Amino acid sequence: DVRLSPPHPLLSDAEGRRFINCWVCRSESAAWKQTASSRPAAAPAWPGCLAGSCREMFPSLGNTNPCLRLMHRNRSSCYFLLLALAYLLYLSFGALIFSSVELPYEDNLRQELRQLKSRFLEENRCLAPDSLERFLDRVLEANNYGVSVLNNNTGKWNWDFTSSLFFAATVLTTTGYGHTVPLSDGGKAFCMIYSLIGIPFTLLFLTSMVQRLMVHVTRRPIQYIHTRWGYPKQSVALIHAVLLGLLITSCFFFVPAAIFSNLEQDWNFLESIYFCFISLSTIGLGDYVPGEVQHQQFRELYKLGITVYLMIGLTAVLVVLETFCELQKLKEFKRVFYLKKDKLEDEQTILNHDQLSFPAVTDSVPITREQQKLNEPIATGPVPYQFTEDPINR
Repeated sequence: DVRLSPPHPLLSDAEGRRFINCWVCRSESAAWKQTASSRPAAAPAWPGCLAGSCREMFPSLGNTNPCLRLMHRNRSSCYFLLLALAYLLYLSFGALIFSSVELPYEDNLRQELRQLKSRFLEENRCLAPDSLERFLDRVLEANNYGVSVLNNNTGKWNWDFTSSLFFAATVLTTTGYGHTVPLSDGGKAFCMIYSLIGIPFTLLFLTSMVQRLMVHVTRRPIQYIHTRWGYPKQSVALIHAVLLGLLITSCFFFVPAAIFSNLEQDWNFLESIYFCFISLSTIGLGDYVPGEVQHQQFRELYKLGITVYLMIGLTAVLVVLETFCELQKLKEFKRVFYLKKDKLEDEQTILNHDQLSFPAVTDSVPITREQQKLNEPIATGPVPYQFTEDPINR
């Protein structure tokens, strides 16, 4: 929106003030009328024109390199290209680190399995290598579907009610551990239809839940502290976001990790933290899934508790993320990479009328709050604010 654009970064302070007056002149403000003696004849509307009288008014901008002017006019696209480049670099950095850390472990595991297979064939010479390969392929294929041939898993079912409820929760929240998958064609077809309806339904439910929680958890406490003690609202919001993040991290990461490390025999505290983070961030790698150990006590109740934990924890994480996203500094940072919204049709009509400088038209042009604030220090009298249907007022 041209009317809300800040002074050009290449202008001096004095030129910046005259630049503001130049685009305020389209509403025939009192401040611009006061500078009529210094205003060049037939001053063109800003921005976009760097010729003629505008060059005389703004020499710093007129002498700028054309490439710099082009970059300034398309600065949102330039920022986006920098953002895309930074993302690709971050992606490559992650691939490099993962490869350097995990590749040696994978190589050691492959060598260990080859030695184990060779030793097994030497001890059982009556077994043909091809038969062993076919048996192992079938076992691994069944294991990918959540079915194991080990004796300690004969009493564990993957599709009882609580296990199915846990599976449905991981599907609808897009966590998807992958430890249990549909076996039949009918189950696969139903899973696609169920997810097609359920995932948007879950997003709607979580969005509505987060919206209501934000009022009581974030907005009202910040407004109360700001009104009661007079602290700056941005500082209060930042401190509140940090404290809320620490509280959620303690309640939904550290405390559950301590519980999981005690209930799961093969998990240490780091692996439990890893599971909590992978689950609540909806990554869901599936390498750690609770309730899958041998002779798990109260397995049905345990699975139900984990399902409730995932839903409540995901909601809490979304509340924290939304709280940080409402910080003013973060909003300004995100706005740098967004496309500017096009002018509304009625706003464009108003701008065209303003250029005619008819008093009857310009006196009736609604102004925004930002324009009113800019006019207040230099205006001869108060300008009444009129409501307009523009994005700012909405």
